[in-house]
Amino acid sequence: MLTDRIGGSNGVTIMTASWQIGSKFGPRRRLVPVAVAVLLAAAGAGCSTLQRGITTGSAPAAPSDPRQASQFWGDRYRANPRDVEAAIGYAQALRGIGQRAQAVAVLEQASMHNAGNMAIAGAYGRALADVGKHEQALEVLNRAHTPDRPDWRILNAQGVVLDQLGRHQEAQNHYNSALRIMPDEPSVLSNLGLSYVLAKNLPEAETALKRAAAKGSSDPRVRGNLALVIGLQGRFAEAEEIARADLPPDQAAANVAYLREMISRQSAQGRGQQPKRGGIGGPAG
Repeated sequence: MLTDRIGGSNGVTIMTASWQIGSKFGPRRRLVPVAVAVLLAAAGAGCSTLQRGITTGSAPAAPSDPRQASQFWGDRYRANPRDVEAAIGYAQALRGIGQRAQAVAVLEQASMHNAGNMAIAGAYGRALADVGKHEQALEVLNRAHTPDRPDWRILNAQGVVLDQLGRHQEAQNHYNSALRIMPDEPSVLSNLGLSYVLAKNLPEAETALKRAAAKGSSDPRVRGNLALVIGLQGRFAEAEEIARADLPPDQAAANVAYLREMISRQSAQGRGQQPKRGGIGGPAG
C-alpha cells in the first residue's frame, strides 16, 4: 500500500492511512495517497440504488432529512418487519445518522424474514462493510446476485470490500466486470482508480480517475483524487490546475505545496537523511 511509504493510520474503515482527500482539505489535516473516503462514498452510492425496482404505489414519499427519514421508515418497519422496502429504507436512514450497528441489526432481521431476497442481501452486505465485518460482508454480497444475472452495483460493492481486505487484484477484476455491464460508470471508475492507488500503480490510477472525471462525475472528490495522483507523480503544476476547479487558487496552491514538501521529506527519509524541521504544517483549510 502507498501508506507503507507515507505511513500512519487514522482509523478510517477501509484502509489504514494518515490522511483523506476531498474537495477541501481541512486545516492541519495531512494529505495521504489513499483517498479511502471516496471508496466508501462511491460504494455507498452504488448500493443505495439497490432499492430501485421496489415500488411504493401511492405511499407518501420519505422525508429527505435523515432523522425524519429514520422516524418515517422506523414506524413503517416496526409495523411490519417483513416489509423489504421499509427495512432497506430504515437501515439507509440509520446509516445516514451514524447508527451503523443498528442498521446491521435491522437488515439481519430482514434477511431472516426474506431469505433469498437479493435487495436485502445487497443492503445487508454494505451495512456489514460499514462496521468493518468485511469477510461476512463479502459472503453476503456474493448472495446478492448470480453469475448468470450479475449486478454491476453489487460487483462494485464487492470490489470495495476486497480492497478493504487488501485483495486489490481481485477488487480490480470485480470493477472491470462491472464496467463490462455499465461502461464508463463514474462511481466504478473512481473505485478502480483508487484500487490502483492502493496497489501503488499510479499510471493506471490516473487513467481510471481521468475517465471518471470525464464521464460526468460531479463529485469534487474524484477531481481531488486525480489531482493527488498526478501530484504524487511529480506533476505539481498540473495537479494544482485540477485542484483549482474546486478550491480557491491560494488553497489549491497550498495543498500542492504541502504535498510536494511531504514527498520531499519522505524521499529524504528513504535516503537516510534527517528530515527538515518546521516548514509547512498542513494544507490550507
